[in-house]
Amino acid sequence: MARHEQTQRRGRPRRRRWTKGAAVAAVVVIAVVVGYFAYRAQADLPGQKLPSQGNVHVQTASEPHEPYNSTPPTSGPHLPYIAPWGVHTKPIVDELQVHNLEDGGVMVQYNCDCPELVEKLAGVVRRYDRYVVLAPYPTMKSRIALTAWTRLETLDDFDAARIERFIKAYRGIDHHPR
Repeated sequence: MARHEQTQRRGRPRRRRWTKGAAVAAVVVIAVVVGYFAYRAQADLPGQKLPSQGNVHVQTASEPHEPYNSTPPTSGPHLPYIAPWGVHTKPIVDELQVHNLEDGGVMVQYNCDCPELVEKLAGVVRRYDRYVVLAPYPTMKSRIALTAWTRLETLDDFDAARIERFIKAYRGIDHHPR
């Protein structure tokens, strides 16, 4: 065998190992980059993340069920129908609003006798033809609460940018079990 052929044969396994090593390294780098951006995207979502309490239907709002893990609720037992999207002047029972959240809705709720604030909130909500509800919630501690499926953000003052960011992040995302 010629010396040149022996040198080529000895070099092939090294090249293959180097090529395999480079491919593995590239896959690891890509996985790390994708994982980092997925983590950042999740970490940058607005509102507090709460554990899901499931999607069980109850037939009436007075039917006994486990208590909700937040006020206002963000998941859990709910009625088999939804409240109309848009602006409401009366509170919506928890079991009804949870179904709106499951269907991809965002609830914007307030706890004050504050017509100026309500009008500002209504102005934001009216920009959307579906998936957003404004209603009073007189028993919550904060002045304003934004809820989506397993998400809650509370505010003491009107902040259009934060409200819009929350709505845009969660509006229209269906949460029915597959």
